[in-house]
Amino acid sequence: MPRSLRVRPDCIQRVKSAVWQNGYPRQKDLAEDVMMSLATVSNYLNGKPVDCLNFQEISLRLSQNWQKIASSEEDSSPAGHPMVVIADWNQEEADFIYVERPPIEASCHETLQQPGALIRIKAPSLMGKTSLMMRTMTQVTQLGYRTVYLNLHLAERTDIENLDQFLKWFCASTSQGLGLPNRLPDYWDEKFSTRKVDCTEYFEKYLLAQTDSPLVLCLDEIDRVFPEREVASEFLGLLRAWHEQAKNRLVWKKLRLVIAHSTEVYVPLNINESPFNVGLPVELPELTSAQVLDLARSYGEDWTPKQVEQLMALVGGHPHLVEQACSHLKDCGDRSLEQFWQTAATEAGIYRNHLRHLWRIVQQHSELTEALEKVVCATHAVRLESKQTYKLHSMGLVNLQGNDVTPRCHLYRQYFSNCFGEN
Repeated sequence: MPRSLRVRPDCIQRVKSAVWQNGYPRQKDLAEDVMMSLATVSNYLNGKPVDCLNFQEISLRLSQNWQKIASSEEDSSPAGHPMVVIADWNQEEADFIYVERPPIEASCHETLQQPGALIRIKAPSLMGKTSLMMRTMTQVTQLGYRTVYLNLHLAERTDIENLDQFLKWFCASTSQGLGLPNRLPDYWDEKFSTRKVDCTEYFEKYLLAQTDSPLVLCLDEIDRVFPEREVASEFLGLLRAWHEQAKNRLVWKKLRLVIAHSTEVYVPLNINESPFNVGLPVELPELTSAQVLDLARSYGEDWTPKQVEQLMALVGGHPHLVEQACSHLKDCGDRSLEQFWQTAATEAGIYRNHLRHLWRIVQQHSELTEALEKVVCATHAVRLESKQTYKLHSMGLVNLQGNDVTPRCHLYRQYFSNCFGEN
């Protein structure tokens, strides 16, 4: 058996569709479930070589016969180019039906037409941050803008832990996203410069200088760098500096930044060096009953207001959970709807993989397990330690009520209550 395998070209679309069909809303969720890097999963889904055992494990999770979809042909990367993997942003959620939440989309579109714009999107997991980015990128592409989408979870841990390595990854990934050669050796002065200066020179004299058209750079899940205090502080300060440069220098007016994160920004930053107190702040709300009804109709469902009310009583206006219900119930009769209500919070329901995934993450941290048990077993809002609150909220498990929290929806209360009852 060869050391590495890759998905045959004619099977790539099948395995990409299998991600959603097996209950994984994003590639990141699949990566966390199989305990592999997002880069490995992205390589698998895009027909690039991965280790043989990893190939078999991912195939198993996606209910695929690995022997029928595998090719052992060697992958040949162009000489001189680093192996940088960038998510295919128009594929990640290609099958999703986008639901507008006015006036957010219009505000983002208008803001990105301003020189040196910066947009900050903050919302818990699965609230639609990536979908909003993709929608916005599609719109500005029609204006002739260049766009690059980078998900920081595609960086390896070793890339994140060191500032020099991270900024090299950042520059090389942006080059690849623009379809440009990697020219790091021409701008990286290891002896007489600093890494932030090198990175700035790379953007100013190479990436931004290629054309007069604006560059919209979308940085998804930027909270990936938060645990690395030094890297986070220097990188976030660099983004703020670039934003400020646009006030005085024409070349930097072409850069438009969109950054998205789930957790609170707990990295200590000087107020004049933080990108989180400038630009357009965007917080994504839950879907309203009218938007849930519109989404159901997009799937061909002729729901009554009472049925919408029933669904929202179970999952609230959570975009992913509502979307998954609509997708599952499409073209189904009342019997499927009845079964949906009965099994939603069980191992037989459509949310089983999503719920198991959340439960596995929580179980890895004893303090989160205790905190979640306290929340789902209480009949009123409870107060937790701030870090526990931030983590559970970033995962989308709780709602904030001032300094207190409640379960995000009845589905979570019911499922996790059962989990704790079985312990």
